[in-house]
Amino acid sequence: MSVFAKASASRSVRAAVTGVAIFGVSALLLTGCSTDAAEPAASEAPAETSSDVNTVEAGDRALDLKIGTILPQSGGLAFLGPPEEAGVNLAVEEVNAAGLGIDIEAILRDSGDTTTDTATVSVTDLLSQDVSAIVGAASSGVSKTVIDQITGAGVVQFSPANTSADFTDYADNNLFWRTAPSDILQGEVLGNLIAEDGNSTLGLIVLNDSYGTGLAEYTTEAFEAAGGEVVATSLFNEGDSNFAAQIAEVTAANPDAIALITFDQAKVITPALVGGGFPGDKLYFVDGNLADYSADFSAGLVEGSKGTLPGLDTATLGDFTDRLLEVDPSLTDFSYAAESYDAVILIALAAYAANDTSGEAIASYLQQVSGGTGEGTKVTTFADGAAALAEGEQIDYDGYSGPVTFDENGDPTDATIGIYEFGADNKYTRIN
Repeated sequence: MSVFAKASASRSVRAAVTGVAIFGVSALLLTGCSTDAAEPAASEAPAETSSDVNTVEAGDRALDLKIGTILPQSGGLAFLGPPEEAGVNLAVEEVNAAGLGIDIEAILRDSGDTTTDTATVSVTDLLSQDVSAIVGAASSGVSKTVIDQITGAGVVQFSPANTSADFTDYADNNLFWRTAPSDILQGEVLGNLIAEDGNSTLGLIVLNDSYGTGLAEYTTEAFEAAGGEVVATSLFNEGDSNFAAQIAEVTAANPDAIALITFDQAKVITPALVGGGFPGDKLYFVDGNLADYSADFSAGLVEGSKGTLPGLDTATLGDFTDRLLEVDPSLTDFSYAAESYDAVILIALAAYAANDTSGEAIASYLQQVSGGTGEGTKVTTFADGAAALAEGEQIDYDGYSGPVTFDENGDPTDATIGIYEFGADNKYTRIN
């Protein structure tokens, strides 16, 4: 079923969450921050949004748009890098192939994770090459290390996967945007899923960063609102390799279920939990670790376990996955590929509407081309959107990640959270 979550005063949002019944919840106040993050600066005033398209005929446009990426080629989210980069590359190919007066050059760099300064090095390099926008990072914790550097330079930062609620009111000069929904929504779905499955008590093993602690907080709130009890929450830090203490702390509380709010540390934690006697089908995964474990775990290790992941089911996306495989034939996972693709298309459409490739100009049109101003002709491709813009029309781009539709803070106002289940082959498939 669907449930609608409405934001508090600073962020009037309607988010359609599919996949799990909510226990009597009709509204959700989107408030609060992760416990480990630095306090964000005071919220700025809503962005000035351009209401008029710069009406230049398609043939008169000659825009060269340079974008960079800081997506994970290494680190705890490296499994997300290939689909995200494939989404970026596919969008670049299709914009350039349209031949409508805008050409994109993409410079791909590594974000690493928070144990290194890879992202800072990459951003410094990209800014030196005068990019107008940077797509990334995947990790909310990594983005927090570079957001001031990027937005302070007047460059758009557009993440396909940052879900920390802290970014909603971050003082980013209206230059931070994302196609991924806040973890408030994923936490609500995950907490209620665990309760719906008949679990009365829950333990959590959690990455101690803004993503992990934030998602744990919202999962806990939803689970306990549904009548459950969180009996143990154990934190670890990025870069840790031994999780014996966390496993011992959580299993000592004898929970019915355990949620792993981690990145690829799940590859170590999961076999240790199951090897110690915890049922593999009572584990719950999240977007940071919902992955194909067929090459990592013994057959059936997590059969019956479940997880959540923002985004539409790739099985419903027609030939999109086929086109991604043409870009990268080695892809086995498509997580956040659609969000990455849509990020590039939206950046290109905003530059096209502005007839300007500066970061500030792009940012001033992003809400408009997404339909966030409440007006515009529905379009689903760059070519159709650019053609309408060339005629001076307003547009409302709906992409492969969903309707998008930005609010004044650069957050998508509609989101789908999918529920997945692992089979005997340790691969996951969508069940709702």
